[in-house]
Amino acid sequence: MQVEIAEERIILLADRFSLDHAEGRAWSRRADAFGTGAKLGGLLNRATSEDYECVYRERRLQPFWRLHVSTVAAYERTRSYSVAVSPSVRGVEIAGQALPVNQGHIVLTGLESCRDESARAFAFDGLTRLETPALSAYDSYASSVVDAEALAAATTSGTVVVPPDAKASMLVREVMAGAIGKIDADRVLEERVTVDVVDLVYRPVYAFRYRHGAKEAVIEFDGLTGATHPDGATFEQYLGKILEPKFLLDVGVETVNIFVPGTQLVRIVVEQGVKHLAPPPAAQT
Repeated sequence: MQVEIAEERIILLADRFSLDHAEGRAWSRRADAFGTGAKLGGLLNRATSEDYECVYRERRLQPFWRLHVSTVAAYERTRSYSVAVSPSVRGVEIAGQALPVNQGHIVLTGLESCRDESARAFAFDGLTRLETPALSAYDSYASSVVDAEALAAATTSGTVVVPPDAKASMLVREVMAGAIGKIDADRVLEERVTVDVVDLVYRPVYAFRYRHGAKEAVIEFDGLTGATHPDGATFEQYLGKILEPKFLLDVGVETVNIFVPGTQLVRIVVEQGVKHLAPPPAAQT
């Protein structure tokens, strides 16, 4: 079996909205963050803007993983085919070979040449490690390739860069395990698994924490879709955290070797740096 793994990349999705726009949208829904009771209370008590205070605001880059795996298997196998014939037929000759009739059928034997191909894209939440297909909606937005040092530099301007809890090696191992299937063959001619996208994608999120009386609540604003979420959260604990390049570069031969014990794989050939499936969209200017 040949295994090909693309080099990992860090993809930064470009903001579509400014901080001022995000804060204005969040402010318009500040009462929603405190629940129905707060909105009803505001109507009865005629709450004003002064009753709410924004006590914390952040722009953060939140991670998710984007992977794409494809498989190819070419193989041969000998199979027999039962063919029905007329009740009056007592024998059939094909290519010089006499075939007997048994219960109204003849049996033909042939060599099947087979080829199976599959491809699947994955999106995993970088914090919960859960497969989250909805994250694929961000694939259509403008992006650029950056490195870990660039993300670390972004923290100096106050951006919160959230390191992923899910490691690339763990997720590659998971998608490959699902891609490797049993082949019903007499002879395998080609067997290849290609992980042609291993991208750590960062998307911009704005969060605003409001205080109303003795209570606090958070509204999130999606920096790409423009959606607001009154049940949001902040990541203040990550503020100023310096990211190290090694947090990403952890896919290697060790990832593939886990498949060898207990399988019928005779030979593993690993090639790193396979060409990516497609480049990311061009960054907006």
